[in-house]
Amino acid sequence: MIKFLNLGLQPLANSYLKKKKLSIKEKKFKLEIAFDKKNYLVSIVNTVPKEKMFNNTYPYKSSESKTMQKSFKDLTAKIKKYFKPKFIIEIGSNDGVFLKNFHKKLVVGVEPCDNLAKLTRIKNYITYSEYWSLKLAKKITKNKKADLIYSTNTLSHIKNLNEIFVAINFSLSDNGVLILEDPSLLKCIENVAYDQFYCEHIYVFSTIALKNILDKHDLEIFDIHNTTTHGGSNRYYIKKKTNNMYKIKDSVKNEIKKELKFGLHKITTYKKFSKKVKKSKKKLINIFQKLKKKKLKIIGYGATAKSCTVLNYCKIGNNFIDYFYDTTSYKVNKYLPGSKILIKKYKKLNKKNTDVAFLGAWNFKDEIFKKEKNFIKDGGKFIMHVPNPRLIG
Repeated sequence: MIKFLNLGLQPLANSYLKKKKLSIKEKKFKLEIAFDKKNYLVSIVNTVPKEKMFNNTYPYKSSESKTMQKSFKDLTAKIKKYFKPKFIIEIGSNDGVFLKNFHKKLVVGVEPCDNLAKLTRIKNYITYSEYWSLKLAKKITKNKKADLIYSTNTLSHIKNLNEIFVAINFSLSDNGVLILEDPSLLKCIENVAYDQFYCEHIYVFSTIALKNILDKHDLEIFDIHNTTTHGGSNRYYIKKKTNNMYKIKDSVKNEIKKELKFGLHKITTYKKFSKKVKKSKKKLINIFQKLKKKKLKIIGYGATAKSCTVLNYCKIGNNFIDYFYDTTSYKVNKYLPGSKILIKKYKKLNKKNTDVAFLGAWNFKDEIFKKEKNFIKDGGKFIMHVPNPRLIG
């Protein structure tokens, strides 16, 4: 493993603080990212125990984003049309935004965060409050194998990739399909989106790295769709190598070609990325400093795990941002980890009390800009740090 990026000491990205705990020293870890030249995998070096990240206080709910709701609904229509599955397992079912598109007899959810699992169980969907493992896979598929396994933004959170794919291979029927969706490493590097790296994102996958991992488990990618979610993701369609129902499409060869042309198999690419990240930090701080000199009121928009990485790496706190707006009920009246900026209940932006908003949820920019069109029309601005720090509006 070759380290190429150091994002400094970081708190646990989703550990939002209550006011009474602001004086308590937070536990932090050194966020370093490395490249494995053998299998091309990019991962964080110092991992955090899963129990500290995924538990009964986990704050992120997928259904609170219209963008994600639409993405899941569109995918569901495709799944029903092309695969017609009779038994589906979702790994990382969150609050059930995907599950609820299917009849409860067809699907089983796996969600280790009990507060989220309860939200689907009360709707009578079978949901296991456990971490995905071979033991759990055997329990779920005791009577029948899965025609389809779906996981979005979850497998990259699990350290032991071997056990993940052993369990998936065991659970899939002979002609079953795994649909895996995660942020694209190519888009991450292209956009200088260093905030894709935080404690939960142990890996950010490239196609070339994922192919090497799947090879060990007799699995292969047969199709890839590029999506716009989370700033650019890949949706991988995966099958057993013995499954002859699906031919490998040109999309796989084309994606690999793109990644190799960009240099995702070379350490020099990541070293260049590291230099761009350092420049991005300087430029972002400079923007905040100039706005503060003009005595403009700056707030944050979207108290995300991504924004946590940026704020702590750039040492941006109450010195620049008065507070954050967020729609997630669990985060409201708490404080962002590390930077300790207050999170308020979301209200539509108003030029009378806000001049500029730092876009923490930049990956939902289109959805946010539609919502805040009057603020923009009145001359309100947003700070974007991806692909390069700038003011937009």
